[in-house]
Amino acid sequence: MSFLGKIFGGKKEEKGPTTHEAIQKLRETEELLVKKQEFLERKIETEIQTARKHAAKNKRAAMAALKRKKRYQTQLTQIDGTLTQIEAQREALEGANTNAQVLTTMRDAALAMQLAHKDIDVEKVHEIMDDIAEQHEISREITDAISNNVAFSNDVDEDELERELEELEQEDLDKEMIGINVPTDKLPDVPAAELVHDKPKPSKSKKEEDDEEFKMLQSWAT
Repeated sequence: MSFLGKIFGGKKEEKGPTTHEAIQKLRETEELLVKKQEFLERKIETEIQTARKHAAKNKRAAMAALKRKKRYQTQLTQIDGTLTQIEAQREALEGANTNAQVLTTMRDAALAMQLAHKDIDVEKVHEIMDDIAEQHEISREITDAISNNVAFSNDVDEDELERELEELEQEDLDKEMIGINVPTDKLPDVPAAELVHDKPKPSKSKKEEDDEEFKMLQSWAT
């Protein structure tokens, strides 16, 4: 609106439709044109049948039917072009509407992130992370100190252990060599009769042992 229009009062600018409203109107127009296409296609088919019917007996009627068919085909071609333009405009508006929604969402996300970081100081974050790393290091040192065995030394002479291992291996080897020299062709027969074990001598009672010790002491005393 111009400056003079603002002073003397001019016609107010009308607010245009939203993208959603415009898309809806374009879809309604598409549906209307598609219905008109179907109507024209039926009219064209009817005129073709009329021309065939009167082709032999009434040439004038047949020609008139073909002329009407031609007009319907012209209108159908025009509607095809119009539908192509409307579809392109609708797709462009839908893309613009999607972009607007995406940008709005991204803007809201940026504002939310800005509010989330409002009270966060980057320097303090680095200090906190350094403190956490330091505490982890202290915890590892404490764990190592606790797990260290102070009662026994961890220093082991590996050479000495290797010599001991070689001695054990040599002992096993010697036993194997000795076993090879023992003849194993024929083993002694197992006796069929049950072995007679010597009966164990009855043990002296506690009282008899005490009496013998007492007699021995008396002999020493006299």
